[in-house]
Amino acid sequence: MNQGELLMNTVAPTLRMHEAYARELVADLDEAQMDASGGVGLENTPRFTLGHLCTGCAMTRRVFEAPGADRASGLDVPEVYVELFQRKGPADRRTPEASVGAPSRDELVDELIRQHGLLEESVRGAPDALLAEHCPWKLGHLLPTNADLVMFACSHEALHLGQLAAWRRAMGLPAAMARLIDQAPETQK
Repeated sequence: MNQGELLMNTVAPTLRMHEAYARELVADLDEAQMDASGGVGLENTPRFTLGHLCTGCAMTRRVFEAPGADRASGLDVPEVYVELFQRKGPADRRTPEASVGAPSRDELVDELIRQHGLLEESVRGAPDALLAEHCPWKLGHLLPTNADLVMFACSHEALHLGQLAAWRRAMGLPAAMARLIDQAPETQK
């Protein structure tokens, strides 16, 4: 078994959980709520958050599908995602805006699931040397390899899904994680 398969055997269950949680976080929102800001500190709207996770996952995939290429260009996402959701890393502090033609709630979750599947495929097929290779990026002093970047992608998603959970609470909505837990078989509760 190569290192990519070992890494994805660890990461894939987390990606599946993120998919289910993302879907639950927005399941009861209408399209107007998808563009609502939760106030200071919660400016990322649900639509932006999900779209941003899609572009972030696509950027991570570029490391494995086009080694050495610019991770921020040539992304395999619908063009509107690049325009509305792509950020240039942790220092990019632009705030999201509602936009005509933005993808719907369900389209965003479906795209996130598609991106996860493509990332999993790319990493599983990556040569061990590519996973161990230095990855030049803004947090490379803490997470220096391409394998580290994959782990960061999971952490990055968890961080933003947590922000979306906080957004729900600020908007007076019930906890999505509780509903997700309620869906588990009785033997696992």
